[in-house]
Amino acid sequence: MKKFVGKIEFVGVGREDVLNKDGRDSIEFALDGIVGDRHQSFERDTWDSGDKQPPGVVRRNERHWSALSTEELADISNAMDLSTPLQASTLGANLCISGVPEFSRLYKGSILKFPSGAELVVEEYNPACRDMGEFISGTYTTNDGAAPTPTSFLTAAKLTRGIVGVVEVAGTVSVGDEVEITLYHPPKILLRSEDK
Repeated sequence: MKKFVGKIEFVGVGREDVLNKDGRDSIEFALDGIVGDRHQSFERDTWDSGDKQPPGVVRRNERHWSALSTEELADISNAMDLSTPLQASTLGANLCISGVPEFSRLYKGSILKFPSGAELVVEEYNPACRDMGEFISGTYTTNDGAAPTPTSFLTAAKLTRGIVGVVEVAGTVSVGDEVEITLYHPPKILLRSEDK
């Protein structure tokens, strides 16, 4: 299995009433998510868009945590021509990791392991949302002094917005920790003969 080693550059916890996250030195992962974070729960209500089930259905929470990379943050900021670079806290990420190529393309089932023993499993790509685009439009300016359009974030962050996932093993994650990422690869017995 292919492995990467990255470094934790930011950890944060989000309150119920805001999109952004408050930076911390470390955060605690329980089996139902990050302790004190607004997404901490084994279940959640579906949203108006993006879910397979209709709005209002209670479903399994696949978003215990969200993460993005410093490299992709820089790419988004450059694509939007922002005068001040985007921060992980602004985009509502719980984790920001450096040193992992094409971070947002980590396969479902990939595992992030930390020195404390904490293990996180990738569930899916975290698509850019219109609410975040509107928030950035009202908060940031471009290099020519104008406000970016709400849709410019959706365009710039396509396929670089990060990932979400669940907690496999509880533990603490701190700024400065190394994270070992093991890419998911199906067992050989499940592969078609042409894929082996």
